[in-house]
Amino acid sequence: MPTAPKLFSALFFALVAGLAAHLFIPVLPEGTQIKMFRELSAVIGFFCGWFVMGRATGRGKVEAINRGIVTSVSVLFWCLLLFSIYVMVRKSTRMMYDGPMDAVLGVFELMLEYGVLLKHPATPAVLLAGGVLGGMMAEAVGRRWN
Repeated sequence: MPTAPKLFSALFFALVAGLAAHLFIPVLPEGTQIKMFRELSAVIGFFCGWFVMGRATGRGKVEAINRGIVTSVSVLFWCLLLFSIYVMVRKSTRMMYDGPMDAVLGVFELMLEYGVLLKHPATPAVLLAGGVLGGMMAEAVGRRWN
C-alpha cells in the first residue's frame, strides 16, 4: 500500500543512487560505456527505497538510521549485480566465456572488480551519508503523516 514514507524513501534513495552513480563514473575504467548508468541506478534506488526503507518507518530513530544504511548497501549490491550481469551478457555474446559456468562466475568476478573501485571515497561517502539522512528523514515523514 502506498504511504508517504514509502514515496519519500523511494524518491530520496533514487536521488542518492543517481548521485552515487554520477560520482562513480570517473572511477570506471576508460572505455566503459555508461549509456543509462545514472538513470538505471536511480531506478534501483527507487525500488530499494520503496521496499527496504519505506517499510521500516515508525520504529525509532536508531532503527531508521540502521535501515537507511541497509538500504544504501542494498542499492550498492543490486547496482553491482545488475550491471555485472549486463556486462557478462555483452561479453558472452562475443564468446568470451568457455561455458555457462564461466559466465556465471564472471558475474561475481565483475562484481568484485567494480567493488574494488569503491576504494575511492566519493561514492561510499554519498551512500553512507544518504543512508543516514534518508533514514532520519523517512522516520520524520512517517511521524508527520501517520
